[in-house]
Amino acid sequence: MILSLEYLYVLMGVIGLCCSIYTFLDKKNTKRVTSGLFYFIYAVTLLLGKVIPPFYIGLLVILMVLIVGFGGLEKGKYDSTSEEEREAKRKRLGNWLFLPALLIPFLTVIFSKALAGIKIGELFLFDPSNATLVGLGVACVIAMMVALALTKSTPKTAIKESRRLLEAIGWAVVLPQFLATLGTIFDKAGVGNVVADIVKHMIPSNSLFWSVVVLCVGMAFFTMIMGNAFAAFPVMAGGIIIPILIQQFGADPNQIAAISMFAGYCGTLMTPMAANFNIVPAALLDLKDKYHVIRVQVPTALLTLLLNIVLMYCLARWQM
Repeated sequence: MILSLEYLYVLMGVIGLCCSIYTFLDKKNTKRVTSGLFYFIYAVTLLLGKVIPPFYIGLLVILMVLIVGFGGLEKGKYDSTSEEEREAKRKRLGNWLFLPALLIPFLTVIFSKALAGIKIGELFLFDPSNATLVGLGVACVIAMMVALALTKSTPKTAIKESRRLLEAIGWAVVLPQFLATLGTIFDKAGVGNVVADIVKHMIPSNSLFWSVVVLCVGMAFFTMIMGNAFAAFPVMAGGIIIPILIQQFGADPNQIAAISMFAGYCGTLMTPMAANFNIVPAALLDLKDKYHVIRVQVPTALLTLLLNIVLMYCLARWQM
């Protein structure tokens, strides 16, 4: 393959490596050594994750956890432009500032759909199994180049801003990989079978209502643990959806899948494990209470979860 995910991981690793060097050299950061080491290790896992044996990657991850656990992570100090300079650039560029951000989804669609099947000889231009992700990566690179051209900045500025955002996110930057691994472990450990056994003992076998309640609440609960409804779905599918709702009550699989995922998203709104939704915005906005976003979302999440239960039950009941 000419363009695969591996190249994007390497690019991300190079950027992370450069960011860690800036952190190591930041004398205003009282924890620059441990902070720099954290981001350096993270960059190494991206750069050499396919080369380093899994056991040693695990040791590196444990070291990262120890750094965070003992308070070794701290934001650095940044030489940013003044408010007056930023305002002057904003007025000069106007609505063109939105161009790089708009290019990302537009180019991603083009690259993933139009170019995924193109071959050069016997090789695909994009990895067909990950065309969307590769397209997203290429779109981000192009958008960054456009942004540098618009603002007349240098690649050095891009690295410094990447470091600022990376340190704003902090430890949460590794959560996507951790949660993907957690979902795999849950699936391999047969948690779905355990859930099925618990459900059989907890609720009447002929109760559609309580089966729906357990499914929706369970989706929200496991999503809160894993941080991702996609990771929670296989657990609940093996435990409740397939054996009870579909096989026993004859519910529509499409409707059950869609509504149960929506119920899982209710859990997303209520957990710090969903870092992209809850922790990262609080960090980027520099909120004093990093859980403020979650507290605001809880009432909406609970109301939506209740509506999902009612909707799923009514649809399943109507089909019986």
